[in-house]
Amino acid sequence: MPDLKQLRTVGPAIAMTAVSMVLTVVVVVMWLGESMHWGVALVVGLGLDGGWLATLAYERRLAAQGDHNNVVTGVGWGFGLVATGVLVAHALGEASPGAWLAVAWLPLAAKGLWLVHGLWERTALTPRALDSIRTIQQEARDEAAVARARLRAEAGTEETRLTAVTEAGARVARVQAKTAGDLAGAWSVLEAARQGDGTARALTCVTERVTPASQPKWALPVWESLTALEAAPVLSDDDLDRIVAELLDSTTPPMSYRDLAAAFRKAGHAAGETRLRSAWRRVTTAAEAGA
Repeated sequence: MPDLKQLRTVGPAIAMTAVSMVLTVVVVVMWLGESMHWGVALVVGLGLDGGWLATLAYERRLAAQGDHNNVVTGVGWGFGLVATGVLVAHALGEASPGAWLAVAWLPLAAKGLWLVHGLWERTALTPRALDSIRTIQQEARDEAAVARARLRAEAGTEETRLTAVTEAGARVARVQAKTAGDLAGAWSVLEAARQGDGTARALTCVTERVTPASQPKWALPVWESLTALEAAPVLSDDDLDRIVAELLDSTTPPMSYRDLAAAFRKAGHAAGETRLRSAWRRVTTAAEAGA
């Protein structure tokens, strides 16, 4: 038994077919009743409708089996055209053909509705399949919504992280700038104290003279440029000892460590203060041991 959805397509086709058959029989009886007995005209009309109905039934049987026959379909359209031709011919013979011409298209329309119903049957799905399709579509929509939410959350998290990193970097830069300024100021104070006239006298008060001409003197550590150290090639300990030995041998008497450090950097070499002082100690110790 056809369900409600199937009746929506097959119902109009059945109704229009029934109306077309009744009109065909009536027109044949009215048309041929004047020249022959009305019973014979009725048989002719019923024969035309019966052939059309039989062809339609056979075509529906093939459709139910999933088959199709072009000959049967052509015969069915032929019966529809004959019925339409009968109605049109009868309408043209009447004094007022408008009413009959208005219903002359019903046989072809009924055939067209059967064609639409056949297309619906070939593409119809079971309720279970439709539920499966709806479930798949809903799952796809859910996954898309979750993916969009995840992307928005990740974008918000990344934005927050970048903001925090930027603010932290700005704070570090401010602290470094302030520290560099304070260190530069302290370095200036130390240099001014070193170069002051009262520094030697103050040191003389707390230390004894080694020789009559000696003056106590204290040296500042060298504040090296980090950029220069990074750009210069790294010297090995042997190379460093060799350069220090050459600088010490270039003057008589050998220069002090501070003068050596200044000459070392003036020559374009770069090394950390700790490594340079260690090399100076190794070379001077070796020289004293050799002497």
